[in-house]
Amino acid sequence: MIPLDLTGKRALVCGSTQGIGRAIAMKFAEAGASVILAARNEESLQRTLKELPQSPTAHHASFCADFVNVQNVETALSDFLAKGNLPIHIIVNNTGGPAPGRISEATAESFLATFSQHILVSQMLVRRLLAGMKQEQYGRIINIISTSVKQPIPNLGVSNTIRGAMASWAKTLSMEVAQDGITVNNILPGYIKTGRLDSLTTNTAKNQGKSKEEVSASMLQTIPAGRFGEPEELGNLATFLASPLAAYITGTSIAVDGGRTSAL
Repeated sequence: MIPLDLTGKRALVCGSTQGIGRAIAMKFAEAGASVILAARNEESLQRTLKELPQSPTAHHASFCADFVNVQNVETALSDFLAKGNLPIHIIVNNTGGPAPGRISEATAESFLATFSQHILVSQMLVRRLLAGMKQEQYGRIINIISTSVKQPIPNLGVSNTIRGAMASWAKTLSMEVAQDGITVNNILPGYIKTGRLDSLTTNTAKNQGKSKEEVSASMLQTIPAGRFGEPEELGNLATFLASPLAAYITGTSIAVDGGRTSAL
């Protein structure tokens, strides 16, 4: 087996205290990276920081920011970088999705808030950290999006729209930075065992007048692999994409969904 080695690399993982973000942070730390956790709850950050695997050359850290507010994230990042935490070689853009709902009933405010939380925050992070990646001739930008990039998911109108915009942003960026040794890729989670899946199941059950068990069973029938995914499975892929082994992979969107997405 070829080892995935991130020794000497510093990785910023957003939304890293739970679910997919936490799993990616853990896998990065296992591979030897110095992991920077970013999330909005200080208590959860400190707890997760203590749980990260340790290695002799890694120096883990964290900063607290609310990704709903771009300025709040930029201020928190500036304060963190002022302490000398550069360069950052890897960015994982990962944040919560908007509430479920039909697109025909979505408000302008919900689109604007979600656009800011996903596109504008990601753009700000790249603008602040890209110079360091170029200087190092090494950069990995990994975006956790959704299979809705390839196939819209019913009752996720705002999410489907913004996730598609995020994929287009990433593809455009990938073409601009490839010559600098920087890759930009998207991971598209399917039904993964996270709080987001539980929320979606609960909302669907309420709307359809069914039990959560019935809704879960119905979801499982759409997955060829016959099971929900584990966050760690996305962490494995993210670690590979962040590593030197994936230097020639860029501008891609990779589904991790047990074969559920029917689009090519």
